[in-house]
Amino acid sequence: MSRRCELTAKGPQVGHKVSHSNIKTKRRFLPNLCNVTFISDALGRNVRLRVSTNALKSVDHNGGLDAYLLKAKADVLSPRALDLKRAIEKKVGKPAPVKQAS
Repeated sequence: MSRRCELTAKGPQVGHKVSHSNIKTKRRFLPNLCNVTFISDALGRNVRLRVSTNALKSVDHNGGLDAYLLKAKADVLSPRALDLKRAIEKKVGKPAPVKQAS
């Protein structure tokens, strides 16, 4: 199982562990991932995803999973989240771009 967030694509980073004597050894900084069950209002079902705690805050801030996925860029999402986004867009209908009068 990969250590990657399914909504924000956060993954492991590499850096140095620095000792008291300033010796640097390689280490990995792993993302804080949680298994979370989201409720999709548009699809009418529960969705289990493995997301970072930062993404969990973003989903709450945007008003739920449906709103977050509709705003999210497709290149950041995992294939599973991208399928959910397409299903939500199909169910809700993609909002038309608003033209400004000049």
